[in-house]
Formats: sequence, structure tokens, C-alpha cells
Amino acid sequence: MQDTDPPPTIRLSPSGSQGVQLALSGAWTLDRIFPSDETVRQLLAQPDPPQSISFQGQAVSAWDSGLLTYLLELVKLARSRGIKTDLSGLPGGVRRLIALSLAVPEHHTPHAVASQIGLPERLGRASIKASRGVSDFLVFLGQTAMAFSALIRGRARHRPADFLLLLQEAGAQALPIVSLVSLLVGLILAFIGAVQLRQFGAEIYVADLVGIAMARQMGALMTGIILAGRTGAAYAAQLGTMQANEEIDALRTLGVSPIEFLVVPRVLAMLLMMPLLSAYSVLMGILGGALVCVTSFDISFMEYYTETVVTVTLPDFIAGTIYSVAFAAIVALSGCLRGMQSGRNASAVGTATTSAVVTAIVWIVVADAILTVLFNAIDF
Repeated sequence: MQDTDPPPTIRLSPSGSQGVQLALSGAWTLDRIFPSDETVRQLLAQPDPPQSISFQGQAVSAWDSGLLTYLLELVKLARSRGIKTDLSGLPGGVRRLIALSLAVPEHHTPHAVASQIGLPERLGRASIKASRGVSDFLVFLGQTAMAFSALIRGRARHRPADFLLLLQEAGAQALPIVSLVSLLVGLILAFIGAVQLRQFGAEIYVADLVGIAMARQMGALMTGIILAGRTGAAYAAQLGTMQANEEIDALRTLGVSPIEFLVVPRVLAMLLMMPLLSAYSVLMGILGGALVCVTSFDISFMEYYTETVVTVTLPDFIAGTIYSVAFAAIVALSGCLRGMQSGRNASAVGTATTSAVVTAIVWIVVADAILTVLFNAIDF
């Protein structure tokens, strides 16, 4: 732009029988003072506005984003009033950029939209979302079951090397955190129980309390919650990132089922590793209880061991194994489902990961309550 360029000007004139023409001239750049558009706005906002407005810019000597912003506001106002706009007289670059701006829908933040919605509508939307969630889960569950049937028939396509890596991630790599949490849970159970039982001189029954609690429920429950926050979240993040990078679309294009290639190995790895980790968690919890009894109360290790062996029976371990298998399915399916449902950006991957952890923990607690009531009803 030259310093001798004329200042930006705008001229309004009739065009046809019921239209107006907006002629622009001069240098429309941000270092210039633009003329006011108040006259044009008043004309477009009056009760009987013109039926069309055309723009002429042949006399524009220079322009930048300032002209685009100026014109875009006027075009939006005209179209909101149902007035036809003719941009053919503008420079080609201006026309293309305005068309691109109008093609992108205006973004509304969720908080602004939510604040305008009443309670009945919000409840209705929540109900629709919940019903769609149940439907999506049932479809995903059916697809996973069909993929498992293909695996049993030897027709599922996946890489054994990936499956071994998933076994390691879901099993061996989770041992440190499972060891620490289970040991502390057993220690806490033993300490709380011993303080109460000490009033009756029955500290030895701490072994019964810790052994049965860990074997039947707490071992599987704590392992399930740990793996929900660790492995389940990892599944959701991995699949969500693949969704964002269009890797899952690439698998479908190649004729490979993402459920068979990605979901089945993860679910199978979790089903195999969770019972083993739960059994290990039971052992660590019992050792935590023994540590409290030996160091803080007058109970020897052999007394604690003998009482535990006599009290904890095979049905207790079977019940714990059933819990662990149920929790494994919940964690793996929740992580994979949220990952497959993830959007295609970084924010969506984070949301999917959070949703996977919340979904898994909630359904672990629900499944634990249901199985507990069922086992009590059948006296198991």
C-alpha cells in the first residue's frame, strides 16, 4: 500500500426498484479509520428494508482483514433480516474469504447453551442421551460377542505380539500399585477390626475378618478399581487417539474389523489377568493384616496363619474369582467403548478417558452390590 492511497470511503445508492448498492473505494486497511456503517445498519434494520443489497469494490486500492470484518458484519445483518446479498462486485479474494467465514457455523460454548435450556428440556435431553448410551453399549456388546465367536473359530484377526504386550500391561506392570494398595487395605482392615475386637479379648478373629473380606470382595474390588483408573483409562486413551488419527478408519478401509483387531485382545487380556491380580491382592491384604497383628497386638504369625487357613474356604475364593471376572469385563468394555466413541481431537480423547474411568467404577460398585445380594440369596 502506498501512502498516497485515498482513505476508505463508502457510498450508498439505490439499485433497481427495491435494492441498494454499497460502493467502496480507497484503501481499507487496519491503519486507516473506517467510515461509520451506522447509516447502512439503520437502513437494514428499518421495518421495510430493501429486498437486496449489492457490494461494489472495484475502486478499492488495498484491503486486509479490516475490510473483511467490516463487510462480514453487514452481510450477516442483511441475511438475518432475509435480505439478499450480492458479493459479485467485490475482489475475488474478499468474496472467497467471506464465503469461507459464512460456511463455518458459529461456535456456542456448552455453558452458554446450557444456561438457555430449561429444566424439563434438560431432563429430556438427558433421558435421550441415556437411552442412546444403552443402545450403543448393547450394539458394542453384540459386536464384541461376535468377534469372540470368530476368535474361538480361529477367524479373528489380531497380532499375537500385541496380545502379549497387553497381557504385560494389564498384569505384570500393575503389580506394584496392586501390592501397595492391597497391603494397606489389609492393614487398615486389621487395625480397625482389632481395635474393636480387643474390647472382648478376641483379637485373633482379626484373621477371620481380613481373610474373608479380602478373599470374597475386597481383593477383587480394589483390583478392579485400580485397573479401571490405570488400564481401563489407557485403553480409552489408546483407542481414542487412534480414532483421532483415523487409524481405526484405515483398518475398516483395509477390511479389518476394529473390534477383532483392537477390542478383543484387550478384553481377553483383562479377563485373564484380573483374576490372577485379585488372588495376588488377597495374599497381600492377608499379609498386611498379619503385619498389624504381629507388630501391634499379641498374636504370633503362626496363630494368624492357622486361623486364616481354617476360616477362609474354597467358596470364598470362588466368589472372589467370580467378582474379579465380572469386574474385568466391566473395566475392559468400558475403556474400549469410550475409546471407540471418542471424537477426533485432543479434548475428546481426554473426555473419553475420564468417562471410561467413571463408567467402570460406577458399574463395578453396581455389579458388586448385585452379586453380593445374589450370593447371599443362594447362601453362597
